Amino acid sequence: MGDSSSASYIRMVQHLIEKCIIFHMTQEECIEAISKHANIEPVITATVWKELEKENKEFFEEYARSRGDRMSEEETKQKILKIISDSSAATNSHN
Repeated sequence: MGDSSSASYIRMVQHLIEKCIIFHMTQEECIEAISKHANIEPVITATVWKELEKENKEFFEEYARSRGDRMSEEETKQKILKIISDSSAATNSHN
């Protein structure tokens, strides 16, 4: 790849990472999605992500904090199942 095509490729990966961020994805989710859907090697996405973190330290710190405040789908599902299970157990113990 020449310099301009390399820069263009990196900009494309950066754009895909930005799309992942819009959807509140973790770095791991982003790397996996880009690998699966754009056929980009995970090491490339990880490298571009790390560079973006260096250039935008405050943004990524806040992004990590805001992501920490959200429950993952799996955590949400587990909480719902526990509530249902607890509710079912309480109902059964009263009968």
